[in-house]
Amino acid sequence: MATTTHPQTVQTLAHIAPFNRLDPATLGRLAHGVRACRASRGEMLMHRGAEPGGMFLVVEGEVKLFLISSAGAEKIVRLAGTGDTFCEENILSDTRQTLAAQATRNSVVLHLQRNALQVAMAAQPAFAMALMARLSERMSELMEGMEQCIQRSSTQRVAHYLVQHADRDAGNVEVHLQCDKQTIASQLNLTPETFSRVLNRLTRDGFILPRGRRAITLTDLPRLERIAA
Repeated sequence: MATTTHPQTVQTLAHIAPFNRLDPATLGRLAHGVRACRASRGEMLMHRGAEPGGMFLVVEGEVKLFLISSAGAEKIVRLAGTGDTFCEENILSDTRQTLAAQATRNSVVLHLQRNALQVAMAAQPAFAMALMARLSERMSELMEGMEQCIQRSSTQRVAHYLVQHADRDAGNVEVHLQCDKQTIASQLNLTPETFSRVLNRLTRDGFILPRGRRAITLTDLPRLERIAA
């Protein structure tokens, strides 16, 4: 992983929420210790058990946050895309990370130091509130993920995923898969084989109509929503 000083860090942060809430002086102080990392696809950004000393912001590309079971199975907890952050919980305490982070595409990621973030939060309450709101959102996502794994069947998980990602503004209600089916299956805590079987069953029963490798038309959204619920 190549590490460089980012000459446009201030300009970059100024256009990304919640950093755009900071005044120029506070933003400049925060950017002073920011480290920009360029990672190739498949490159590790953080291993489980690391102490990152701050949080990360994805400027370009995508990073997957995942667990590895004792049997070697991978469970993707979240995909962080452009403008997303991760390790927000590390702003308040230097905890060891439960999740590992790996670039799924060629990516640029900024590392923001904890001390600098805390100073910025103290100087700008609106920024602090926005960061806390983001942390709360992450906790809600984790709870929803737990509910998926514990309380929902494989069919309910897939239906919920399709309903969540449906483009309802289109003439037909469609889902455009942003990643491969193996990655989606991991997010849903399913094997790729189970994920494919559920999709085939939903197709056979008239709920969906696959279009190529990355597009699915939802032909019966109301019934699919009832399954997801």
